[in-house]
Amino acid sequence: MASSDFSVVPASASLRINTFSASVPDSDLTDFKQLLRLSKIGPKTYENQQRDRRFGIMRDWLEEAKQHWEHAYDWRKAEARINSFPNFTTPINDDDGENYNIHFAALFSHKADAVPLVFLHGWPGNFLEFLPILDILRKRYKPQDLPFHVIVPSLPGYAYSTGPRLSKDFGVEDAARIVNKLMVGLGFGGGYVAQGGDIGSLVARVLAVEYGACKAVHFNFMMMPRPGDVPDEVVTPAEKKGLQRAAEFASTGNAYAKEQGTRPATIGLALSASPLALLAWIGEKYQQWTDKDPSLDTILDSVTLYWFTQSYPRCIYTYRQSSMQGRTFHGDPKLRVKKPGGFSWFPLEIAPTPKAWVEGTMDLKFWRAHDSVSEALDLA
Repeated sequence: MASSDFSVVPASASLRINTFSASVPDSDLTDFKQLLRLSKIGPKTYENQQRDRRFGIMRDWLEEAKQHWEHAYDWRKAEARINSFPNFTTPINDDDGENYNIHFAALFSHKADAVPLVFLHGWPGNFLEFLPILDILRKRYKPQDLPFHVIVPSLPGYAYSTGPRLSKDFGVEDAARIVNKLMVGLGFGGGYVAQGGDIGSLVARVLAVEYGACKAVHFNFMMMPRPGDVPDEVVTPAEKKGLQRAAEFASTGNAYAKEQGTRPATIGLALSASPLALLAWIGEKYQQWTDKDPSLDTILDSVTLYWFTQSYPRCIYTYRQSSMQGRTFHGDPKLRVKKPGGFSWFPLEIAPTPKAWVEGTMDLKFWRAHDSVSEALDLA
C-alpha cells in the first residue's frame, strides 16, 4: 500500500508540516566508505576473545561487521525502507524562543474517532525501531479504518531532528515539552496516548504528569529503585529472576551510562571520529539487550543512521540527569501518573520491573507479561 494513503495530516493541525525523504549525498557516502576502510581494529586481547561477551563485543565480530559494512551493506536500501513510510519534519518554536526542526514518521487515519498514539524511543534506539509496527498496521488496515493516528518522532538530538540547544542545558522535561507541542500542533490537543521505552519511558511519564493533552500512558520499561513499601512475598518467581538480571546490569552493564552521564563531551567527540568506534559502542548494546542478536544489517542500519546524522554526541544529554543529578523519574513520587496506564513486562529487558513496583508509580489499568518481543508482536 502506498505510503501516501496514510500521509493526510489532520485538517486541525496548526504546525507547518513538510514531507521528508532520507537521502545522504553521494559524496558523504564516499567519504564514509573511505573512513571505514582506513579504520583499524585493535589487537586481539584475552577480553575480546571471550565468546560469552562478558567483557564486551568480540574482535572477530567487529572484523566481520567491518567487512560487511564496507563491501556488502547498502545504506540506500535502508533509505528506501524509511521512505516507504510517510515521513515529515516540522518547525517547533519552544517557550524560550528556540526553534527545533522535528522529524517524525507517521500513519494518519481518516477515521474521525482515531486515537492518536505517540511512540517514544530511547538510546541507542531511534525511530527505525517502530517501522516493523508501522508495517504491520499499514498491511492490516486501510487509512479509512485504521483505528489510530500513529506518530513516531525522533526525539530532539536524534536522527533527523535538530537540537538540543547550545545556549543552555537540555533534559527529559525539555524533550517532553517538544513532543507535546508536536502532538498538540498536529491537532491532537484533545487527547493522545504516549508509549515509551528506555529514555522514551521517561519522556512519556513527564507527558502523562505534566500535560493535559496526554490522556493515558503505556510503558515497557521502568528502571527504578526498590520501593520500601513492597514486601518481597508479592514478587513472583519470574519477577525475582528479572530483578537478578537488573542487578547484573547495575553491577557490570552500566559503565556506558556513567561515561555518557559524566563525560558526554569526551565520549561524544571520540565516537564521532570513527564509524568503527561507534559500531563497537552501539553494537554491543544490540547484542546485550535483545532477546536474540538482531541481524547485522539491522544493527548497521541504526549505527549508520547515527553516523550520517551525527546523532551520538547530540543525543546523550539525558544521562547527565541520572549520573550527575541523581534523577530517577520512575521512582519519583512527584511523577506518579494519576491517569490510566499500562505496562508490558519482558523477561529479558535490562531491568524487568515487578508489577507491585509498577503499581506504586501509576494508576495501572493494564498489565501483560510477555515471554518475548516476538510473542508481543504476534499479538499485535
